[in-house]
Amino acid sequence: MSNQVLHPERLKAWLAQLEVLPLPVPLEQRDDIRRALNDSRRSIRDIADLLQDAPTLAFAILREANRAQSARDNPAESLEVALNRLGLARASQLLDSLPAVPEAQMPRALSQLLLISRHAMQQASGLFANRLARLWQEIHWGSLFTLAPLWALATAKPELLENWQRQVYGLGRCSSEVEEELLGTRLLPLCRELAERWRLPDWVGQGYALLSDDKRLLVRALHVAHTAHDPLGQQQRLDADPELQRWLTRPANTILLANSLAMAAHQSWGGVHMLRWQRLTSLYLQMPLEELQQTVHGLAAQSARRHARPQLWHPAQALLWPWEARRWLNGPKAAEPARAPDTLAEWRQHCTRLMQTPSPFGNAVQLLDCTTAALQACGLQRGLILLADKTGGWLQARRHFGLSSEIADFKLEVSASPLLRKLLQQPGQLRLSPANMAEFSALIPGSLKALIPSEHLLLRSLGNGARVIMLIISDRNGQPLADLHAQAFGRTAQCVEHAVKQMARGG
Repeated sequence: MSNQVLHPERLKAWLAQLEVLPLPVPLEQRDDIRRALNDSRRSIRDIADLLQDAPTLAFAILREANRAQSARDNPAESLEVALNRLGLARASQLLDSLPAVPEAQMPRALSQLLLISRHAMQQASGLFANRLARLWQEIHWGSLFTLAPLWALATAKPELLENWQRQVYGLGRCSSEVEEELLGTRLLPLCRELAERWRLPDWVGQGYALLSDDKRLLVRALHVAHTAHDPLGQQQRLDADPELQRWLTRPANTILLANSLAMAAHQSWGGVHMLRWQRLTSLYLQMPLEELQQTVHGLAAQSARRHARPQLWHPAQALLWPWEARRWLNGPKAAEPARAPDTLAEWRQHCTRLMQTPSPFGNAVQLLDCTTAALQACGLQRGLILLADKTGGWLQARRHFGLSSEIADFKLEVSASPLLRKLLQQPGQLRLSPANMAEFSALIPGSLKALIPSEHLLLRSLGNGARVIMLIISDRNGQPLADLHAQAFGRTAQCVEHAVKQMARGG
């Protein structure tokens, strides 16, 4: 069973370590928050709005308010309620008791999770709060606090979560196996138990219960959501399943959907998980799938404008192009069902090497050789790796495969191509297909089109810090690209980016 705990003693040990763990507060915000808490002119609503940008303190206030005996039967469901119950003086004392850390020195895994939680909050407020205006606070704050158990784990053991991400997202391993290896237990039971002990909003616990205990109901909903192309048949299936139809009216589902959308987008806009949760959300909202996708992209962009940080990955960075391009989910499929290449094990070995810490590469030549091998092993047949010069004005070819050998001096002027300028502004990925090629063809440098003539092309720019340093271009010798090729390409690029940063640090 998905909620089975193979090592209950290990779960108990994790709970003892994480239940009372204080989470750090960004040092840059501490003084502003203290002044606001001590300012009698500030309303509770004003202070709650300010605390959205300090999620760990907001969580600490909610947790403390719900520890009181008086809250046992009626826990606070929003931060405003928690502030009213706890009082501003006690909230100020709580702020002083928490470790204050410069934002740049907070554990990267924690900062990344906080960014995902803020993105989920933006999705929840934009998709659901106006439709369920009476419950907007529960939706708003519940979506922010859903991943709080993982915040605690990322504070205590950031390397474990980073390793989990590398193993599951980077290498495609089964999450349950990785969790047992790294934690000695499963994440879902741990998160669910912490949510109960902290008395997080009931909707948070209901979401974890659905994922661990009620998977059959979730699977039934996903099957119905998959028939979005047949609204009449979809409604008939719901009419025949009253239990599922009632479930689709539960407000508690909003925070699970919002967090699932944010987590899936963090992994891949074009992945199967993202499409699955988008379909389910469109069914819940009774909204056409394409309209839902456009709304989700717009909310991600809003979140990035408010919450993005230079050293963190926000999924909106991958949304370089207008929605009409429809490059991620609506491109043509391969003529035949795609299958994993026979070299999948080899690809994983290359990615494992790229993800090693410290870096096993003595120089850039070795790193580029490994990158080339990884791209070929994931089923791509042609590729070009270009490095940016120090000014960012030119891209010079440094590695290639499947192309003419006479390209040693091939380079591209960035300023001459709007597409290259966009890719060099910040890291991002573009998937070209016949559906959007007409729109982008004029933006592609002519020399590049002549070198790689293809209507099925993947482009990915990679960064080191705030600067884009590399562009990878690849295809399957002009053949249609399946989703698995695009996903493997994206995961390879993530591994390369990690390797580049490790080399830059000198380890």
